[in-house]
Amino acid sequence: MRRRATALVAVLLLAGLVLLAAALRFGPALAFTLALAAPATEAWRAPFVQTVAREEIAFAAAGRTLVADLYRPARPRRAILLVHGLSTFGRRQPDLARFARLLAAEGQLVLVPDFPGLIAFRLGGREVEEIGAALDHLAMLGGGPLAIAGFSFGAGPALLAAAERPGVRLVGSFGGYTDLRHVIAFITTGAHAYGERRYVQRQEEYNRWKLLGLLVGFVEDARDRAMLDALSTRKLANPSEDTGALETGLGAEGRSVLALVRNRSEAAVAPLLARLSPRAREALGRLSPLAGVSRIRSRLLIAHGAGDDSIPFTESLRLAEAAGTRAVVLETFHHTGPTPFLALLLPRARDASRLACLADALLRFGD
Repeated sequence: MRRRATALVAVLLLAGLVLLAAALRFGPALAFTLALAAPATEAWRAPFVQTVAREEIAFAAAGRTLVADLYRPARPRRAILLVHGLSTFGRRQPDLARFARLLAAEGQLVLVPDFPGLIAFRLGGREVEEIGAALDHLAMLGGGPLAIAGFSFGAGPALLAAAERPGVRLVGSFGGYTDLRHVIAFITTGAHAYGERRYVQRQEEYNRWKLLGLLVGFVEDARDRAMLDALSTRKLANPSEDTGALETGLGAEGRSVLALVRNRSEAAVAPLLARLSPRAREALGRLSPLAGVSRIRSRLLIAHGAGDDSIPFTESLRLAEAAGTRAVVLETFHHTGPTPFLALLLPRARDASRLACLADALLRFGD
């Protein structure tokens, strides 16, 4: 009996040690995941993480000055640059700002700049230079191994910038794209495909006018560019507004862009893309990271929400294939965030473990 009791104590002690080791190894990632999915739990985590100070800084980038928020923990061990997507909130987009604060509380020096083009719903290529300058500035600030994470339409320029900086240890693409031409087809028709599988999703009309804003910068005719800019601004404010009078003044280039944005036929996408100006077609190819991703030597994290209605999740599958890695598709996520807490952890428990693995990689890169 005494031997059995001793053996039981030994087993319980071993189990306790295993649980303690697991808690020490995975505890921060699990706590981070819980706080990310359920903001109400942040208060429980506070005694176990670092305090964070946020300061506004400015630095030179691509011929102008960028403003950024720097989230500084008391004892930084790593440094990460976050690149926002198409959002008028820029660096202060609420989910992004909370994500930055959560990372900083785990000992990361987090830099979140405003990228003027992305704030104005534009992609022109300057963003790649600005992101490169932001990475250089963050490296000068110290903090340890360097990482970058891009979100939505900011992920493409982030990947292109990372391809030119081999010193970056971790690169993340969350809700990003591989080829802007595929994104255009998805936004206008709702259709996307990967391999032998084809998908069709209901599209939001609002996304068409985000797309128009994105394409405006590629228009060569100054008059058409100004009119399309005004049209996209009005439609983004009120998608149902009648802009017929404004559209009648468009020239051939402007009409071609608008026809692409308004298109709903899969078969018409390729001919309409071919009607864009050479400058526009060149820009769509240059700003698509498909060709450049093979030059990234860092660890690459790719994740996407299955319900994303701005960029299809198949873009991340294609990106992962080109990079020779795997993409994480989160079943209960939309564009860049989760559905409610219970939907994440109860019906779709798989996403909880996937998110925890992503969190672990983000928190431990460079180890």
